[in-house]
Amino acid sequence: MFFVSEIKQTRPPVFKTPLQQLVYEMLEERGVKYERVDNDPAITMEDCIRIDERLNMKTVKTLFLCNRQQTNFYLVVTTAGKPFKTKDLSAALAISRLSFAPVELLRSMLGTDIGATTIFGLMLDEKMEVQLVIDNDILAEEWYGCSDGTTTSYLKLGTAWVINEFIPSTGHTPKLVQL
Repeated sequence: MFFVSEIKQTRPPVFKTPLQQLVYEMLEERGVKYERVDNDPAITMEDCIRIDERLNMKTVKTLFLCNRQQTNFYLVVTTAGKPFKTKDLSAALAISRLSFAPVELLRSMLGTDIGATTIFGLMLDEKMEVQLVIDNDILAEEWYGCSDGTTTSYLKLGTAWVINEFIPSTGHTPKLVQL
């Protein structure tokens, strides 16, 4: 059975990664209200369904992609239930070919491992090497559910705060697409 804790409104007592600590410090500094759960490592979208049920929201799907030369990088946020095809994203961005970026680049550029990719990784992209791409369908959701930079804790935040306050604070300008 996949474990999901009761809802909490406080930071974890111990941080598992530097990014996770940065996330909660930033939320507290800005006075952002959030709900979170601790859980067994969430790797599959089926795992996220249990998290969604507990937090009464829909977790986003966040992917890290690059071009063939590994010179252009994309953090893609779409709805969890939508099938993802790199061909569709490539067409939407007018790029010939995209693939998943190597895990080493995910770690070094966004501070996470596979399964923990999160929009909060943009706080570590000080060189502005990552283009944020957001599926338009995300904008229709009241709540933004995502990893806190680990596979064992998920957050529920207001989508409006993420789009209108957090993203601009990172200096990134999202490219909106329909996937």
